[in-house]
Amino acid sequence: MSASISTLDRHSGVWPVMLTPFRDNLEIDWRSLERLIDWYIASGVHGLFANCQSSEMFFLSDKESIELTRFIVAYADGRVPVVASGHTADSCSQQVEQLHAIADTGVESAILISNRLATADQPDETALENLQRLTEAIPEVALGVYECPYPYKRLLTDATISWCAKSGRYTFIKDTCCNEETIKRRLQLVAGTPLHLLNANAQTLLGSLKAGGHGYSGVMANFHPALYVWLVENWQAQPEKAEMLAEILTVSALSEYLDYPVSAKDYHRQIGTFESRICRSRPIGSFDDLHFPTTIAQMQSLSARCKTLIGL
Repeated sequence: MSASISTLDRHSGVWPVMLTPFRDNLEIDWRSLERLIDWYIASGVHGLFANCQSSEMFFLSDKESIELTRFIVAYADGRVPVVASGHTADSCSQQVEQLHAIADTGVESAILISNRLATADQPDETALENLQRLTEAIPEVALGVYECPYPYKRLLTDATISWCAKSGRYTFIKDTCCNEETIKRRLQLVAGTPLHLLNANAQTLLGSLKAGGHGYSGVMANFHPALYVWLVENWQAQPEKAEMLAEILTVSALSEYLDYPVSAKDYHRQIGTFESRICRSRPIGSFDDLHFPTTIAQMQSLSARCKTLIGL
């Protein structure tokens, strides 16, 4: 028997990092966004990570950031919980304003970005001090941390993860370390606390689930979320199929490097979710889409075959 959404912990499962559809004039395409949310939910996801790097949050104004998050929370309408970031500013005072505003949209958790906690040349101790300062300044909403790779990647230290876990304020880490041994150590640090670790890396996902990980929050859920939902819900009950599916998803995830998020938006244009593949982060002419049609067709075929294999 699979673990349904009713039996999974509220902060576990598959949480896609949401795309933001834009019109040709670079304004947000709200109708396409509605279709995207419906598509995620119809695929069985357990939550949505809005206003993140995949959402091109660094290319949104603060006003757009709040409008986007508020819209997603309202349209999801309790069907699944929503977490969101929008934590892009450099100064601490503006970061506090951003996170207050996100918290006020009704999200399940407001997500801090690890590389906003200190500059690349500052020590980890500074990052922890700034995280503690922000935690005190944000109202009593649940919090999370995302190890966002842009503009640089700052991985969380054991000391930071331990502090977050023991604080009782943190529920969500989007882990991008891509290392099974590190993930195992982190899971020991958060054991017995409200803090959940969701892996962004397809290659280490099954191993992290076996070690007690809480789910998946990565870009490939923008292509075939139902397959990740099946893996997270059924890896214990059907281990042989889970191993096979995990190997296929590992290879498939290499397409992440094919001019993402343009490739993901092109996929959604082809399946009818989006009107356009326009990105603010990748201007037209800045990417090579030579292999998009072949790769996307293969992705659709792969998803269909995998669903047949696992009985979806």
